[in-house]
Order: sequence, then structure tokens, then C-alpha cells
Amino acid sequence: MAVMPTNTPGEPSSPPPSPTVWYSYAIVRVVPRVERGECMNVGVVLFARERRYLAARFELDRPRLLALAPDLDLALVERHLETFCAIAAGQREGGPVADLPPAERFHWLTAPRSTIVQTAPAHEGRTADPESEVERLLDSYVRLPRLS
Repeated sequence: MAVMPTNTPGEPSSPPPSPTVWYSYAIVRVVPRVERGECMNVGVVLFARERRYLAARFELDRPRLLALAPDLDLALVERHLETFCAIAAGQREGGPVADLPPAERFHWLTAPRSTIVQTAPAHEGRTADPESEVERLLDSYVRLPRLS
């Protein structure tokens, strides 16, 4: 039978906290015609509970979106995305949902819906810097790859 070592007096009983935190994120999509199921990734919403961090960032590629749906009301899409950001930021422009705690706002924002703005299923990851992770996710899933 193995004997587990015990801490000597003065030693910490556990390792120091990790500089990285778990986060959940979802890709935000514009679905111009829900019945067709075609979509374009336009942003990311990321929630890191330990940091009380919730943010939504969008980059709307208007020419690409209009190529997908020439009759799309871009002003309507932009209003929806602005409200999405206001809810994530907890601003009153987001309405009563913006008053909820960050975890509940994230779950509300990522709930399945059949509207012009939808989210993909949520995924998890670890990061030391949630803000930089949002940028990395935008590079990976929203922005077009740069040609060399």
C-alpha cells in the first residue's frame, strides 16, 4: 500500500491558482432566410465565469452577407446585433434581460432560436486572457483567412 506524502507545516495545502480560466463561447450567425438554413458567422459571445467576463463582438462583412441574401435588411441585422452586445454588456439598451447575472445572460443569448440572429452550440476552452481569446475566436471562425 502506497503512503501519500503530507504537507509539512508552513507549506501550502494546494498549488497556487492557475492563471488560466475555463470559458464557454458560441459563434453568432446571421441566417437571412431561416427556411433555407444558409448562414454566415458574424461574431462570438464568450463567458468566463471565474473572471465575471461576458462579451459579444461582431464583424459584419456587408458585401458577403448581401451576396448571400441580396434583399437582406442590413439595418435590421445591425439593430439585432447591437441589442445582442447591449445584453452581453449588461446595458439598459438590452432591456430586462441585460439586468440578469452574466451567466444567465450568456445562457439567454446562446439559447436555440429560429430568428435571423442565431448562435451555434456552446463550446468550452481555457485561457489566461478572455479578451485576447475573443480576438482569436474571431480570427478562427468569423474573419476570412488572409491569403499569402
